[in-house]
Amino acid sequence: MFSLRESGGLSLLLVLAGLQIAAEGRGTPPCRPGFSEDVYEVVVPEITEKGRPLFNVRFVDCGRGDLVRFECSNPSHFRIEADGVVYAASTVRRSALDASPLLITASDAATQQQWEAHVLLAPSSQQVQQVAAPPVVSKGLKEIVFPSRNADSQLKRTKRDWVIPPINVPENSRGPFPQELVRIRSDHDKNRSLRYSVTGPGADQPPTGIFIIEPISGELSVNKPLDREHISNFHLRAHAVDLNGNQVENPIDIVINVIDMNDNRPEFTHQIWNGTVPEGSKPGTFVMTVTSVDKDDPRTANGMLRYKILSQNPESPTSNMYTINNKTGGIITVAAGLDREKVPQYTLIIQATDMEGNPMYGLSNTATAVIRVTDVNDNPPEFTAETFFGEVPENRVNVIVANLTVTDKDQPNTPAWNAVYKITGGDPTGRFSVPTDPTTNEGLVTVVKPIDYEISRTYVLTVEARNEVPLARGIHSPRQSTATVSIRVLDVNESPYFEPNPRLITMDDGTGADTALIAFTAQDPDRFMEQSISYSKLSDPANWLRIDPNTGRITTIAILDRESPFVRNSLYNATFMARDSGKPSASGTGVLQIHLRDINDNAPKVFPQETEVCEKPEPNAINITALDGDLNPNAGPFAFELAHRPSDVRRNWTITRVSGDYAQVSLKIGFLESGIYELPIIITDSGNPPMSNTSYLRIKVCQCDMNGDCSDQQHIMAAGLGTGAIISILLCIIILLILVLMFVVWMKRRDKERQAKQLLIDPEDDVRDNILKYDEEGGGEEDQDYDLSQLQQPDTIEPDVIRPGGVRRLDERPLHPEPQYPMRSAAPHPGDIGDFINEGLKAADNDPTAPPYDSLLVFDYEGSGSTAGSLSSLNSSSSGGDQDYDYLNDWGPRFRKLADMYGGSDD
Repeated sequence: MFSLRESGGLSLLLVLAGLQIAAEGRGTPPCRPGFSEDVYEVVVPEITEKGRPLFNVRFVDCGRGDLVRFECSNPSHFRIEADGVVYAASTVRRSALDASPLLITASDAATQQQWEAHVLLAPSSQQVQQVAAPPVVSKGLKEIVFPSRNADSQLKRTKRDWVIPPINVPENSRGPFPQELVRIRSDHDKNRSLRYSVTGPGADQPPTGIFIIEPISGELSVNKPLDREHISNFHLRAHAVDLNGNQVENPIDIVINVIDMNDNRPEFTHQIWNGTVPEGSKPGTFVMTVTSVDKDDPRTANGMLRYKILSQNPESPTSNMYTINNKTGGIITVAAGLDREKVPQYTLIIQATDMEGNPMYGLSNTATAVIRVTDVNDNPPEFTAETFFGEVPENRVNVIVANLTVTDKDQPNTPAWNAVYKITGGDPTGRFSVPTDPTTNEGLVTVVKPIDYEISRTYVLTVEARNEVPLARGIHSPRQSTATVSIRVLDVNESPYFEPNPRLITMDDGTGADTALIAFTAQDPDRFMEQSISYSKLSDPANWLRIDPNTGRITTIAILDRESPFVRNSLYNATFMARDSGKPSASGTGVLQIHLRDINDNAPKVFPQETEVCEKPEPNAINITALDGDLNPNAGPFAFELAHRPSDVRRNWTITRVSGDYAQVSLKIGFLESGIYELPIIITDSGNPPMSNTSYLRIKVCQCDMNGDCSDQQHIMAAGLGTGAIISILLCIIILLILVLMFVVWMKRRDKERQAKQLLIDPEDDVRDNILKYDEEGGGEEDQDYDLSQLQQPDTIEPDVIRPGGVRRLDERPLHPEPQYPMRSAAPHPGDIGDFINEGLKAADNDPTAPPYDSLLVFDYEGSGSTAGSLSSLNSSSSGGDQDYDYLNDWGPRFRKLADMYGGSDD
């Protein structure tokens, strides 16, 4: 047993009993759950702070574990945890110990079985039990006595189990050190000498040297000041051994609590706190929370903080716009009138004080709270003027007419400041828009559709300005948020226009010259300008039309031919221009489309014009058809027949109609000699009246192989290389040789004439058509002594500067005999070298006998009589006039000029 003895001779006995059941010759008895004692006696201090452990009750659960629940009869002052430790639920004073004993109940949640134990609570000033006279100890020193044991080292069951209360030591003690705390003794020190020691953190474990014990007297002392913020309690174990080191007592546990002192000021987690609150907020609006920490024990007054606002800057509209929750640090508004336009920011000095805010004993610290008043849309935009003015020329788009300026007291470049403009009246056709300039916030009145002066000369718009976000509740747009914009339209000279454009008329194919077609007139949109219109022709590919410059009447000057290559799909396009007399004048173009009705003015022709057939006619049918430049019904179906002359045509050949457009030609006899035969075929179309034509089908009769194809030798013969063809080729060769000989003689004669006239100029003096080499920079124009008169009149060179015949440059073209040409007319002496060159170029272009340098080649006409038919009726789509060049528009900007020249309409 051990006891705790106070100064004044008072002592307490705390019994630590353990039950050992030993039965010789018997088995182990079954486990019986229950408290270790029926009655516990506990010594407590006169005042116990909330949360301090008081005592521990032992319960044998026999493996029930968490199923056991503890309850106490006085929960307002005590609470018991699942491990049996009883804590003070509030500050326990001596008056609370009058109602005793304290009933502790344990219950099994599964079986509903209950056990009870009573605890007698005695104040430390009351003597509970005296067991033995203590040895002499230091005055005022408590004494802890080891619990007694039997001689056989077996624990003796006692009725009561004492719990040693913790030893409280205040932190930051000033000494003197070592400072005695308690005395530890054993009942066995009466009859033998013992040695005492303590182990644990603070004694023989880090941090070592804090607690020491006198081994003979057992006095436990603290050796230095304690710091609760570093270590709040120590758990030591006391030992008692004899001189031989044998343990005479079981170790006892000693808990030393470091009592907190108010030695730490509150510290804010941030020195500057930033918060926001919308302007116009109602009282009670939460702003932010400031937080401070205190290293002292938060369960004592030393660590209990209280907040308050020391100052507010500025003190507008009142000095108490905000308040703070003194416990949580939450800041809220307490007054109305927050206006960002007047006070955009508040600065608060916040103070935190411990000791529950006691200004006399508590420690305090301060921090700064910066509250920014955020903007809300409580100020609508207002125009700086009631009416704005502007002007714009007619037919102009994407032009800014007027700039509308507004003022807004809200924060710039925010949705509550950015203006949005809307036209509410005066623009029913949507010809204007008012976008916002993102930099200046101005409204830009812009024309988005063309305006016609002749329709409306002025516009009066009503424009309303708003913000990107709606106005705050209770705020309405004033009259200044609406303005008037007066726009004056300026008259400009507009281009005449043709209506309709293009204009389509229908004429008969073959309409003759001097036929009046139509009056193609234009209209002038400038009704308020007295102007006249003149007409001219821009595009007339076939040169069939003329237009009267005053009346716009169009007449023909040639026969209209539907089969012309300038006609596409029976349509002929001509472009005309109308120009008014304004200053400056304006012009417009119109397209006249002439649809030519087809007439039967083209006779059909056989197709193909050449073919092959074998000598033996089987199977040797030739399929033919006809080509007609007219359209149906003036084309097919066609009628085919062989001509009556020569007489052998119908004797050797026969023609059979296959369909309305096709026929077959075949040999009528069994054999025909190889050669080339021209077969006349009469073809008649279906026009009204019909047209007939005799076409010649060129048939090559040849020997055929097994596949029905002409052999190579027969192909050569069929090509016409007979005696007549060979003679023709020889004649052509002879003529060509004669021409070459004449050309050589002519060149030699011309070279002799040049040498006789000695027209060569010295290379150093001849500056025409030569490259001058400048290999020094010189000093300017003064030292360049050139005779510029040679450039102005090169043919007036003095004879003494003409170079000799033998002097030539290395890079000059060698001389050859030149033929004689007719003398050209002498051009007048120009005053500049450019005019001289242009006159020489014109003379060379107009001289048909000039050599083919920089001039067109002239080819002789071969004459008529060709055995081949005319190709004009083929109407080939590969001609330049029929080629579609519209695809050049898709090739990018580099081909846009070519697209304008060849693609699109004929203008």
